[in-house]
Order: sequence, then structure tokens, then C-alpha cells
Amino acid sequence: MKKFALYLLAFVSLASASYAQKTATINVGSYNLRYNTPNDGVNAWPNRKENVKGLVRFHEFDIFGVQEALVGQLKDVAELPEFAYYGKGRDDGKEGGEHSAIFYKKDRFKLLKSGDFWLSETPDTPGKGWDATCCNRICSWAQFEDVNTKKKFFFFNVHFDHQGVEARRQSGHLMVKKMKEIAGNATTILTGDFNSTPDTEQMKTIAGALNDTHDVTKQAPYGPEGTFNSFKFDAAMKTRIDYIFVSKNVDVLKYGVLTDSKEQRYPSDHQPVLVKVEIK
Repeated sequence: MKKFALYLLAFVSLASASYAQKTATINVGSYNLRYNTPNDGVNAWPNRKENVKGLVRFHEFDIFGVQEALVGQLKDVAELPEFAYYGKGRDDGKEGGEHSAIFYKKDRFKLLKSGDFWLSETPDTPGKGWDATCCNRICSWAQFEDVNTKKKFFFFNVHFDHQGVEARRQSGHLMVKKMKEIAGNATTILTGDFNSTPDTEQMKTIAGALNDTHDVTKQAPYGPEGTFNSFKFDAAMKTRIDYIFVSKNVDVLKYGVLTDSKEQRYPSDHQPVLVKVEIK
């Protein structure tokens, strides 16, 4: 009887461990880092980078998309030894200009495939799209395998144009088309700074394909509604322009807009969005 009890205990322990692995949660983030320019004065990147890294580590990000990051900024964040990243520069498809890169814990996720496309009528080559006049806009994507659960998923990270109304509208349609083309019906996560409020056509288009984590979180959204602060500590932050979307088969356990600061200064002019999800 004693031996049977020990066998039963061992079986229950193994079953519990197996279940825990199959239902492992993932902390997913989206963070516009604000590009490195000395014009920001006291808020310039060299004065903020350690706060960004500290925030990521303290809140235990597992995988996250960044926007506006120049290659030097990517290398700074990658000083966190647990992380690797993927992403190409929007100017030349190499290291030139801002990136919409994806950081991931390299011991937790295996990178299976990756790529990039531009938000334009010719997405395979660097260039501006529609009525955009300032900048090339890029989306970087990757497919990962979670080594804890063996589940695979696609991760897309993007930054929509801040000036072109038509560019933003068309970018919404392009994102849905490209995600379907690249990921098919596979589990998909989309992060980004969309420079768009939820009531716009482009955000409704994306919300028709994926769930807005803000709207489906099991716990009420935490933090302010808005995600942009202009480096003003007293900013109202009522406007939501940074998002995380997930496939219908992903449970969103928590959603939050983080407001970490140091000496009344934010680490970026955007607040990071962080969600805890579980892939079914």
C-alpha cells in the first residue's frame, strides 16, 4: 500500500508538471522607445536606457516589440543577457534607420523563421507608402516555438505612419493581408505603435482579424487608458495608440499600461503595454 501511494504521488506530480508546461503563460509587451536624439536634452536616450532595461527586467517581459529603436538602442537593450532580438532597419532593410524589432528570451523561445515588409504599395522593398511623406515604415515578424509548451506562434511588430491618414488606413488592410499570407491560421500576436485610436478604420480592420487585448482581458485593464506622454509627467494620457492584438485562441489574463518613472521622468515618451497571455 505504501509503495502504491508513492507511485500515485509521483504520477500526480508528473501530471501536474506536464499540465503546468502545457499552460505556461507569456508576458508580452509593446514599447515605443523614442529614437535616440540629442534634441531630447535631459530625456535623451543615454539618460533613459538603464531605466528602460530595468523596467523590462522588473516586470519580467518574456517577448516584446519595440518601435523607433535605432541599432545602437537595440544593442543597449540587448545588454540584458537573457534577450536576443530580430529586426531590420526601415531605411535599407539592414541596420539603417529606426527598427520595429522583436526582443525575446532566448532560453524560452526558439526562433524558427523571420522576415520584414514595408507599409507601402511595394511591401517587399524599402519605401514610403500612400500619402506618407516623412518616413519608411516597416513591420518585422518572426515565428517562435515556446520551449516550455512546444507551441508555435507568429509575432508581428509594426509602427504606422504619424502623418499620412491614407497611409494609416491602408496599412491596416495591408497588415491583415500580410498576416494571413505569412501566418495563415496559426497563432498570431501583433504589437505596435499604430498612431491610431480604436475608432479609426485601420484599428477596426485589425480588430476584425485579431482580439484587442485591452478589450478581452479577464482582469480589468490596469493603468491609464492612454499610452503617449510626450515626456510630460502630468500628461493626461487619454489617447490609446499602442496596442497588443492576439489570435482568438489566446487567453488574455491581464492587460496593463505601465507608468514606471524615476524622479518624475518616464523612460520613454510612450508608456509600455504589457499583457499576460496563455496560448490554448
